Amino acid sequence: MSKNSRDQIAFDKAALDYHSQEPKGKIEVIPSKPHSSQRDLSLAYSPGVAVPCMAIHDDPQKVYEYTSKGNLVAVISNGTAVLGLGDIGPEASKPVMEGKGLLFKIFAGINVFDIEINEKDPDKFIQTVKAIAPTFGGINLEDIKAPEAFYIEQRLKEELDIPLMHDDQHGTAIISAAALINALEIADKKIGEVKMVINGAGAAAVACAKLYISLGLDPKNILMCDSKGVINQRRENLTPEKLDFIAQTDIDTLEDALKGSDVFIGLSKGNVMSAEMLLSMGENPIVFALANPDPEISYDLAIATRPDVMMATGRSDYPNQVNNVLGFPYIFRGALDVQAKGINEAMKLAAVKALAEIAKEPVPEMVKLAYNVTNMSFGKEYFIPKPFDNRLITKVSIAVAKAAMESGIAGKPIEDFEAYENQLLDRMGRDEKLVRMMQNRAKANPKRVTLGNGEEYNILKAAQILQEEGIAYPSLLGNKKLIKEKMEQYGMDLDIPIIDPNDDEQKGNRKKYRQTLWNKRNRKGINEYKAKRYVRQRDYFGPLMLEHGDTDALIVGFSKSYASVLKPVLEIIAKKPGVNKVAAMMMILTEKKPLFFADTSINKNPSAEDLVDIARMAEITVKTFAIEPRIAMLGFENFSAKAETSKKVAAAVKILHEKYPKMIVDGEIQPDFALNSDHLADYPFSKLGTNPANVLVFPNLESANLSYKIIRGMKAAQTIGPILMGLDQPVHVLQMRSSVDEIVNLATIAVLDAQMKEKK
Repeated sequence: MSKNSRDQIAFDKAALDYHSQEPKGKIEVIPSKPHSSQRDLSLAYSPGVAVPCMAIHDDPQKVYEYTSKGNLVAVISNGTAVLGLGDIGPEASKPVMEGKGLLFKIFAGINVFDIEINEKDPDKFIQTVKAIAPTFGGINLEDIKAPEAFYIEQRLKEELDIPLMHDDQHGTAIISAAALINALEIADKKIGEVKMVINGAGAAAVACAKLYISLGLDPKNILMCDSKGVINQRRENLTPEKLDFIAQTDIDTLEDALKGSDVFIGLSKGNVMSAEMLLSMGENPIVFALANPDPEISYDLAIATRPDVMMATGRSDYPNQVNNVLGFPYIFRGALDVQAKGINEAMKLAAVKALAEIAKEPVPEMVKLAYNVTNMSFGKEYFIPKPFDNRLITKVSIAVAKAAMESGIAGKPIEDFEAYENQLLDRMGRDEKLVRMMQNRAKANPKRVTLGNGEEYNILKAAQILQEEGIAYPSLLGNKKLIKEKMEQYGMDLDIPIIDPNDDEQKGNRKKYRQTLWNKRNRKGINEYKAKRYVRQRDYFGPLMLEHGDTDALIVGFSKSYASVLKPVLEIIAKKPGVNKVAAMMMILTEKKPLFFADTSINKNPSAEDLVDIARMAEITVKTFAIEPRIAMLGFENFSAKAETSKKVAAAVKILHEKYPKMIVDGEIQPDFALNSDHLADYPFSKLGTNPANVLVFPNLESANLSYKIIRGMKAAQTIGPILMGLDQPVHVLQMRSSVDEIVNLATIAVLDAQMKEKK
């Protein structure tokens, strides 16, 4: 069996495992109101529920005020055209529809019910959708085959008064149109003059062509191809949609159609465009090869063939990804928020123009960090926004909402767009974008990460994920024989280096490391004999590998107490210049936003000066995640400094204010006050203002450690860490019995640390 085959089998199993974990599937329904008391239940259901029922009966628009309808979208399919899988039926389409629901939620905070309808007859399908439509604020049609998709969408748009869109058509059209506008500008070409070839004549291709025409493309300059070649006057038995794109030409083949053309839009299948075809196109050709997973022509081949090409694909591993997630969450967000009666052409064009404009604006540091680049500016390699760009939810949603209002289909116009923008930004904190951003940065420049306790299942699984996802180049530290036995036991065929400190092949390293250890510790209780013995222990071998540059980062501590594993790390790895004490920080991914706790693992009773150092290190570390730190120095009093602990914290705050006046930091303050804008308003003198803190510096180890472990134990939020701060090398110590996700996440942070060290 080939490596590719083994990789595919492993990935397929991982996909099945992912979907089968409890709770099964990818979405769930959770209560949004208190429900713990009898009074709560009496308000939620009988008799209290009768009151909003009658209010809605008297005024149907009140349904948006008293129910979830205004933030609820139905993702509906009959499973007749699922991804590249074809007609696989409604049940088999459900994982895709749940996935679409997940994207709606994490990118725009929109709730989704996925509806799979067992009906291929278009009229019966329409009847079913119309019957359930009162439940929803909007409807996203998905994976319905052409030509039925055209008919279904048109009828439903005419007969329903809520936002409705067939994303397979219009999503691709909107995103590619924005990319086209900008690519034409870079190529110095006018849309009314260019010659375009569209390969593919399905729902997406037709929608793209119509939208481009509305932007100014001359229909006479379009050659559309299907599987039989160019759609021209000689073709027979064409669908009604194809009839609109009959070209009066003798050209029959894609190869001939491309000669002298300016733009190629690929919505077909992989590798149908050769280098010779690309060479035949005009100067500064624009090529959108959008087939997945294999584009019509590979990015590398296109760039090598035509350095002047403006290239976009549907893939995330190349510049200029045409990805529907740039559009549909925010189009529906804007449409829902004004209670639009539909999604019209004006709203689509507004989304197009907003997307195009975002790419022309200076790129925020958050986006640069997400993609691990220092320079990202409008040009050939960046003419469409990136999915991690936080500007999407504000600019696209607002543009769509305004277009709905201006075109007269908004049921509830927005009066204060500044307040609306703040609401949208608040929604962005409700997902795990930070983890995705970190992994994306890591993948851009992966590093060697050595994982201790290589014989443990969780470590092996994490190593497999790190390798498969391209986050890192993992290696395993431990007993080689035992690790291989465990791999076999767990059915893991991993091609990952195994470093055994006692193996003969490490003889040279042991000698080198022994000398280093002796030199560092010969006046601190370690003689040559101890050094010789210690280098055979992985707790010392790992940090020595890092010290000698034989790995880029180190993750240890899975099976031992934190203190015992940390000791050899601190003995070998030096502190950063200017750092007095090393500290640790936990990242807490709450539903609202990420929080950071420090110091959770090292300094038992820090002095005021220590707290200053911890706060400074926390500020620097949080900024590396493209988050502006707002630091609360915690105590059990609010700005009174009566108790001894409070006095210590207040003294630290005074030093911070004097030495670092630009830091957003204050205290002593209780955590519930630090995290609540209403409570903060009681202290107008505070540097925190009314914007809650996102970094909590605790007065001692006990309070910090217990706080995050309660959260971890309750599984109330995802925890990442402890993140070691202040060391000169990328090393982190796991919590005992860390989960696979926790290991992967901490290893990802280690990769980012190594990247930062490389830049210095």
